[in-house]
Amino acid sequence: MKNLIVVRGGGDLATGTIYKLHQCGFPVLVLEIAAPSAIRRNVAFSEAVYQGTQQVENVTCRFADSLEEAVRLLENGELPLLVDPEGKSIEALKPMAVVDAILAKRNLGTHKEMAPITVALGPGFTAGVDVDAVVETQRGHNLGRVLWQGAAAPNTGVPGIIAGYGKERVIHSPAAGVLRNVCKITDTVRKGQTIAVVENEAGEVPVEATLDGLLRGLIRDGYPVTQGFKIADIDPRIGEYQNCFTISDKARCIAGGVVEAILHLKGERGI
Repeated sequence: MKNLIVVRGGGDLATGTIYKLHQCGFPVLVLEIAAPSAIRRNVAFSEAVYQGTQQVENVTCRFADSLEEAVRLLENGELPLLVDPEGKSIEALKPMAVVDAILAKRNLGTHKEMAPITVALGPGFTAGVDVDAVVETQRGHNLGRVLWQGAAAPNTGVPGIIAGYGKERVIHSPAAGVLRNVCKITDTVRKGQTIAVVENEAGEVPVEATLDGLLRGLIRDGYPVTQGFKIADIDPRIGEYQNCFTISDKARCIAGGVVEAILHLKGERGI
C-alpha cells in the first residue's frame, strides 16, 4: 500500500502522532501489545484492544483481529490497530515508514532495515544508527525537535512541571497486585483521597491522591500491577475538564516532529 506508515505503540503520546498522520492523509496501522497499560485512556487508541473501537477527538481506531482485516480497514480509509508487539506484520506489509512510539525509554527491536523511513520517539535510539531520525520527547525548549544525529535527552524519571507540580502529578502503585478503581477519569480529587486500591494476598493497599486536581489518567480496573508501576495522572488545573478528552500539547508537538521527519526524508529520498 502506497505511503503506508506503521506506528508501534498506541498510548496517549503515540496517539498524537497517529492522529496527525491520519489527518494528513497517510494510511496508518497501529501495532500494540495484547494488554496495553495506557494511563490517559480517553485519548489513547490502544484502548481499541479492549473495546473494539476507540474514538479520540474526531478519529476512530478499530481493532483488527488479523493482518487481513487490518489491510481491509486500511483499504477502506480507516485506522486499524493490530496486536503485534514484535512487529512481524511489518515485513509482510513493507510500509514506507515505521515510527517507534512505544516510549519504553529503550529500543525494543526497531531498526533502519524495517522500512525506507524510520523514526523513533524519545531516548533509547541513536539517529543515523538505529533509525533515521529521533524526535525529542522531553518537555522544554527542544520538545518535538527532529534529531538527525545522536540521541534524545536521557529519561530523568521526573515528569515535566505543570502549574508548579512535577513528580507529584504521577502516581505509582504502592504494591503488587490487581488494581481496583475507586474513582474514574474526570473526577476531581483531593490530596490523600483514596482513588484506587491494590488487591493482593495481604488485603487491600490504598492508592492515595498526591495533590488536589483533576484525575486525568487512571489505568484500567482489574489490571495486574507491580510495585512502582505507573497507574495514575493528576492534573492540578482543576478547571480544564476537557483536557481529559483531547490530545495534549506535548503529544501534538511530538507529532509535528514526526510529520516533519517523514516528509523531509520522503522528499530527500524521492520515495
